[in-house]
Amino acid sequence: MAPLTTSEPSDAEYRRLLEFRTGLRRFLRWSEEAATALGVTPAHHQLLLAVRGHGGGKDPTIGEVADHLLLRHHSTVELVDRATGAGLVERSVDPDDARVVRVRLTPAGASMLAALSEAHLQELDRLVPRMAQLWEGLKSGAPTA
Repeated sequence: MAPLTTSEPSDAEYRRLLEFRTGLRRFLRWSEEAATALGVTPAHHQLLLAVRGHGGGKDPTIGEVADHLLLRHHSTVELVDRATGAGLVERSVDPDDARVVRVRLTPAGASMLAALSEAHLQELDRLVPRMAQLWEGLKSGAPTA
């Protein structure tokens, strides 16, 4: 990987990078704990979000879900199998191409995702001001408070 700058980052830039990464990791940890507290795995939560958040007017294919989750196809199939068993998603054959399998939320999955998403949006509202300040500091190289 080529260096992004021609000079070594300053001590302040290293501190901002650390604080930014720590903030991201804290949010991810919080997210995992929120999912677990509601009785789903963090992986299932990510799957539900990938299915519901997918654009394009049709339910996503397994391959599209894999792309959203940064997983291999067979790993996504296993995750969808487990989520199907838990009653969170269901598969359907694409009406235009019987070779294509699509994934959609069940009512239980949609309800679970709605509860998790509401909590996540509230947490992001709380975190955004500081994370935005750090991001701007990283972009401009200016010190942050």
